[in-house]
Amino acid sequence: MICYRLIDENTAHHNVSLMARLPGVSRQGYYARKDRGPSRRQREDAELTEKIRGHHERSHGTYGAPRIHADLREIDSLSVGRKRVARLMRKPG
Repeated sequence: MICYRLIDENTAHHNVSLMARLPGVSRQGYYARKDRGPSRRQREDAELTEKIRGHHERSHGTYGAPRIHADLREIDSLSVGRKRVARLMRKPG
């Protein structure tokens, strides 16, 4: 979430309680979010991104989201949405 990132970037200059109160986030919620790991969706996206990169590299960078989506369904037997594949392909990193 953007508000958590804003708090992270400014903890050296401002009080966490004040910064959390401004966007309507609890201080306890901020710290709880810092202590837990990535969500299940984030872990799944990371695994899917690696598979997408593999298919993209094997195509020598020529396949777009529709073809990668088809390969994931045909080769990897994954049931994943085309829009999700396109979103992950656009994501930097």
